[in-house]
Amino acid sequence: MFHTVDEFLQAWEFEAAATQKILNQLTDESLHQEVTPQNWTLGRIAWHVVTAIGNITSKAGLSLDVPAEDYPVPSSASFISNSYWKASSAMEEAVKNQWTDESLEETQDFYGQKITKSTLLLILVQHQVHHRGQMTVLMRQAGLAVPGLYGPAKEEWESIGMEAPRM
Repeated sequence: MFHTVDEFLQAWEFEAAATQKILNQLTDESLHQEVTPQNWTLGRIAWHVVTAIGNITSKAGLSLDVPAEDYPVPSSASFISNSYWKASSAMEEAVKNQWTDESLEETQDFYGQKITKSTLLLILVQHQVHHRGQMTVLMRQAGLAVPGLYGPAKEEWESIGMEAPRM
């Protein structure tokens, strides 16, 4: 949970940059990668991450001008990546301008639960982390390089002069 707007914005800056690194690696072809036909594709998950920013924060009354419809999925990976950057930036500005440290303790309904705005922001961060994990698995299946987020990825160990952990 976040106690101040600045505390959230510092965490969001890191997490949004990590999400952006993932989205920047996607290709138009990779958007079709799936685990099974009954599950979301890589593109569907990526677009959901974009639209969830506005959908989740709107539950607490944050007003944003960002994509809200998560279907149909755009066919352009660069459009998805650019849309994420815009939505993330718009959300940061809206939190700075519309909420205060004190307002983070206000409660609202979130899918039948009463939670604080602070908790909602934590859910937003955790939601992205969850979907980044899904996207990295699908990226590997699609033959894409996965960037390191909380440390080096498999492909990055050599570039930092270290041996990769054994498989």
